[in-house]
Amino acid sequence: MQRLEAAPIALDVWPHPTPPPYPILTERVRGCQGLLCLLTDRIDAALLSAAGPDLAVVSQMAVGVDNIDVAACTASGIPVGHTPGVLSEATADLTLALMLATARRLIEAAADVKAGRWRTWDPMGWVGPDLYGATVGIVGLGRIGAAVARRLQGFDVELLYHNPRPSARAARVNATWVDLETLLGRSDFVTLHCPSTAATHHLIAAAAFRRMKPGAILINTARGSVVDQDALLGALRSGQIAAAGLDVTTPEPLPPEHPLLALTNVVVLPHIGSASLSARLRMADIAVDNLLAGLQGRPLFHCVNPDELQ
Repeated sequence: MQRLEAAPIALDVWPHPTPPPYPILTERVRGCQGLLCLLTDRIDAALLSAAGPDLAVVSQMAVGVDNIDVAACTASGIPVGHTPGVLSEATADLTLALMLATARRLIEAAADVKAGRWRTWDPMGWVGPDLYGATVGIVGLGRIGAAVARRLQGFDVELLYHNPRPSARAARVNATWVDLETLLGRSDFVTLHCPSTAATHHLIAAAAFRRMKPGAILINTARGSVVDQDALLGALRSGQIAAAGLDVTTPEPLPPEHPLLALTNVVVLPHIGSASLSARLRMADIAVDNLLAGLQGRPLFHCVNPDELQ
């Protein structure tokens, strides 16, 4: 905000902690030349039409842009900026935290301490599976998936991964490409790091849960839409899988009365994968860099449109 306030531009800043409702955003974007948005904002053709011909750039403070109709922006000649790369390490850290929290039942155990249910040392109290020596399946060996794989080297795990095609990153982390069915059937932990696309929508649904090993753990720090939450709820209730660690859900935020939140074998976080101080500050800087470049008619530093707008 200090950088934007120092720039020779007029600012219209939404002052509330929750996102602007779509009708208000559509109204306030009229006549704007630039829009710095978050992944909670829907940027579609109707909003672009409301903005008018002056809108020159959309800059999002996030890596993913599934809330933005990039094709509509491209058709209108509007470059779309995002913030790749800088949150990979922070999200990988959180992925490991979720693996350990679910396997070692940390949230459940801590809640039992606070509730007075810890009365003695119990040989089988709060036991869970080992991450050390486990087989871990990574769905999406991109930047974040590879960062997770690097961290797992110290746990002496067997690493499997699935991408649409084998990745050059695999050799550096000693990961083996397998098809998705094989990954699900062999993995003690399945961790999701794929983008939200039509192809990945409900990629992990009832059939996928049936293929998973009994006692396996699912981790999702990608996007909520990759998992069919109704199928996940059934798999957790039945014991088909042991636990799940979710940093992303559908919807976000997840309502407090949602049945997933009543289960003790689920850890749900409020989409904090990038919530390290250094990652969020760098994301903000890149979002401002992209916005100012677009306002000045220069190429964006990180642009998601096809080549003609980069």
